[in-house]
Amino acid sequence: MSTSPSSPGAGRTDGASVRIGALVPLTRPGWADAGRHLLAGLELAVREVNEADGIGGRPLELVVRDTAADPHKAAAAVDELAGLGVAALAGEYHSVVARAAAARADALGLPFLCSSAVLDALTDQPTDRVARLAPAQSHGWRVYADFLLAAGHRRIAVAAQPSVYWASGTRILRDHLAPRGGTVIELDMSALAPDAVGDELVDHGATALLLLVGHPEPAVPIVRSVRRDQRLAELLIGAPAGQPELPEWAALLGGDGAGIPFLRYLPERFGPLGARVAKVLREELAQEPSFVAFEGYDTVTVLADVLRAHGTDRAGTAAAWPRVAVEGTRGPIRFSRVPGISVWQWARPPVHVADRDPAAVDRFRIRHVDA
Repeated sequence: MSTSPSSPGAGRTDGASVRIGALVPLTRPGWADAGRHLLAGLELAVREVNEADGIGGRPLELVVRDTAADPHKAAAAVDELAGLGVAALAGEYHSVVARAAAARADALGLPFLCSSAVLDALTDQPTDRVARLAPAQSHGWRVYADFLLAAGHRRIAVAAQPSVYWASGTRILRDHLAPRGGTVIELDMSALAPDAVGDELVDHGATALLLLVGHPEPAVPIVRSVRRDQRLAELLIGAPAGQPELPEWAALLGGDGAGIPFLRYLPERFGPLGARVAKVLREELAQEPSFVAFEGYDTVTVLADVLRAHGTDRAGTAAAWPRVAVEGTRGPIRFSRVPGISVWQWARPPVHVADRDPAAVDRFRIRHVDA
């Protein structure tokens, strides 16, 4: 069992620990880089909670389970964690996996604060037990569509793999772009090799290609193929799901991975809390922390506030979502009911479009900000 108990020497907690279950993709085919950043944020916040007397004097303990991007594994982990007596569930990056975890947590009456997954339909029916920090896909991807329109792109190809998440993203883009003169052209990557993408783009007259595919395969081979194609020198490659955010992207692609805009859930500038946490995370990760790390930190910050104020009873935690008022690393966090979203939602997390600077691939540029 993987746990993250109170930090050595904290010395100000006593009694049985309060456990939070954490779902994190740490192995393939999960996006392990994202999982590592998510876990770093979760663990840093747990240490700081315990240095500040824990939960009413009791240490907070993180009980971690690797989901490996497998919905069935995640659902089984929720059952196990519920049996271990966790007070709440936290985490998960992959939307389809989070959806399976949310359904099981809801059925078991276990409160779940989802850190990073954006799929609108996180649960089939409205529930009081699940809340989410990440922006809903319908909001973030409309921001991305506005960026494309502002940059003059009207014929947009999506290289997509079969998935509820990718299909949802394609639908959001099409619904937002069509009334504004945009066209979405679908390229089925279950039937198309990366080297064949260039011909399709030329045939369709696309000016932008969005990568709605897994990382590193087939995203990396697609980027390499398109970058080598002189016919596509002016084509914009985009990745709204955020593949270029994490260091592995730059390590695999180098300069070819720069100038590929993606959605990033960070403010334009951090306040004092965000700046402090960014410094610690940068030192611990030995690289720039992604937005996923801050989502992890904010998740534990919210749960600790709820557990301190309302106790560790699961029903009490679930009932507390509408009363949350917490200062997070990326701004004040409050949950509300958002039309079309079945869970308690942080309605206005920061959203902007960024890319890696071609002049320095380890540096990020802000390309578009949510109005």
